[in-house]
Amino acid sequence: MDIYELDIVHQDFHPGNILSSNFKSDLQISDFGLSKLIEANPNNPKKKNIFGVLPYIAPEVLSGDEEYTKAADVYSYGIIAYEVVTGFPPYPNIPHDKDLAMKICNGLRPKIPFHIPKLITKMIMRCWDARIALRPTFKELRDEWSKYRNEYEDYLKKERNKNSEILIQIKKAKEFSANQESTNTITTTPLNYKTHPQAIYTSRLLDFSKLPKPKNEENFERELEE
Repeated sequence: MDIYELDIVHQDFHPGNILSSNFKSDLQISDFGLSKLIEANPNNPKKKNIFGVLPYIAPEVLSGDEEYTKAADVYSYGIIAYEVVTGFPPYPNIPHDKDLAMKICNGLRPKIPFHIPKLITKMIMRCWDARIALRPTFKELRDEWSKYRNEYEDYLKKERNKNSEILIQIKKAKEFSANQESTNTITTTPLNYKTHPQAIYTSRLLDFSKLPKPKNEENFERELEE
């Protein structure tokens, strides 16, 4: 949000550029080599080179449909949030090539497990909406995360907010996970997935042409509401 308020776009936002001394708190965003101030008149008919990690790049940037904006960093944040809550990097089992870029422009997004609290799922999905104007701002994200965290911490310390929606959903998620463990029905964990040799999670030059105009998958809005 601090970067956002300075009218700076990061342009290479992915987990490799997030640092922590203990992996729990005091997170630092790093590598501002591609960052820039937002220009007063960003319109430029010439498509610029795209550099980054493909799964974290917003579809409108991949297609050249839009100049890189704050909303593009929000998209990247949504993919990072998906990785945090699931333990999986995006698209680990397929090549990170032009075909994937085309699918992302056509609405492909990572699949969030159904037992993740729905308020969290909806927040993440809003970040990767193909409609740029409907993505939340970082301030809105900060406020929403803070609300959920405060309700949860207040419950842990004082046993209040038992009936808040986020507490109900967290309880259901824990019950689901406990049930899977007790019945040995967990089939895939973050520790045993296999990464495709062409799934590349380091920044590189991406030279794709003639990508389609970004759109959401057909059932995106229905899933968002459900």
